[in-house]
Amino acid sequence: MTRYLISFEKGAMDHIPEEDIPEVGKAAHAVLQEAKDAGVFLFGGGLSYDEGDVEHAVVGVDGVVTDGPYPESKELIGGVTVVDVPTREAALEWAAKIAVACRCAQDVRKFMHDPDLIE
Repeated sequence: MTRYLISFEKGAMDHIPEEDIPEVGKAAHAVLQEAKDAGVFLFGGGLSYDEGDVEHAVVGVDGVVTDGPYPESKELIGGVTVVDVPTREAALEWAAKIAVACRCAQDVRKFMHDPDLIE
């Protein structure tokens, strides 16, 4: 099996009307429950980015802490799901289900294989 990160950018769900948010949350939880039931779900969650609630920082190799994302980038991840599936196609299928539930596009990235990773 191979691990894939399925994610979306901060703000990707901003187009959703406030009154639809509970429905979107219910749909997203249903897809994640389906992934759990299928035995492919490893981890997932939304990341906080409300005004006054963002504590994002970058720690450089020199130990210097900078608030916010890299200066070259304004993008933050809004939410993530990690699945362990046999093929890229399977990861894309789960991403499609999440995209429908969350009403926003999903980025799919394969984790590098690390034979020394403690499982």
